[in-house]
Amino acid sequence: MTEFRPPGAQGAADPGGDAAYDAVVLAGGGARRLGGVDKPGVRVGGRALLDRVLAACAGARTTVVVADPRPTARPVTWAREEPPGGGPVAALDAGLRHTTADQVVVLSADLPFLDEGTVRRLLAALRTSGADGALLTDPGGRDQPLVAAYRAPTLRRVLNALAEEHDGLTGLPLRRLTGALELTRVPDPVASFDCDTWDDIATARARIREHGHVLDEWISAVKDELGIDLDVDTKVLLDLARDAAHGVARPAAPLTTFLVGYAAAQAKGGETGPEAVAEASRKAAALALRWAEEAAAAKSDAAPDATPDTRPDAE
Repeated sequence: MTEFRPPGAQGAADPGGDAAYDAVVLAGGGARRLGGVDKPGVRVGGRALLDRVLAACAGARTTVVVADPRPTARPVTWAREEPPGGGPVAALDAGLRHTTADQVVVLSADLPFLDEGTVRRLLAALRTSGADGALLTDPGGRDQPLVAAYRAPTLRRVLNALAEEHDGLTGLPLRRLTGALELTRVPDPVASFDCDTWDDIATARARIREHGHVLDEWISAVKDELGIDLDVDTKVLLDLARDAAHGVARPAAPLTTFLVGYAAAQAKGGETGPEAVAEASRKAAALALRWAEEAAAAKSDAAPDATPDTRPDAE
């Protein structure tokens, strides 16, 4: 697909999205429309497409990637259909064999804008609808069966029936599987955007650099690169950087935020993660304010004709 629209309901909070689930990510396709390039490894915003999808399903109890093993941003279980290249139905069956949860999220590895909120909404739709599966639809209303949540026992039953009927699953189209399921649909023009062509890749790379997205994308990329999973109040850190720059000196901004991070890592007294960052930020911001107030007071107290050599520290 090449159509893209501005973000809509993606990432909306959803209650009750904490039920155990497993994830199967299909990453072994041939990417013929990309000239056979290693599509899961193509980078968007500095991160491989596969790693972006793995971040979206980080809450899975078990994550199975159906492809040849490769380095990934987080640990996964690897699987492969036999023979390799047997198509999405055969790949799904191979991945499903390594899962145990009653709910399974099935994803392709080329979804640059998928996030955890979307995964939670799919799982919530699956539970509340009573259907066999909940899948996203793209801007044209087309079903996206590889951005979906399914009831695993039903999937296994239908896959077994298809394998018996067709003497195997190799080469079967996904519609043979989804046609046997009762499905509910969740429209999402953003999370359903997949990268089939180089134009799609260019669109995705351009979008994440738009003003409204670039900071969140950059923070996510840095966290993945550093191997940390920490949610912090970005506004607090930006305000701190501003206060340090204005109240002390511009180079104080990055140095102060670095020191806050270091202090949070060394925190004692039971504070961890976001709480430690918030407390260290509060202390540093108060210090920057005192520094600025002192500088302002010094300026107002200085004699109109004061010169550098009349300062108390002048020699």
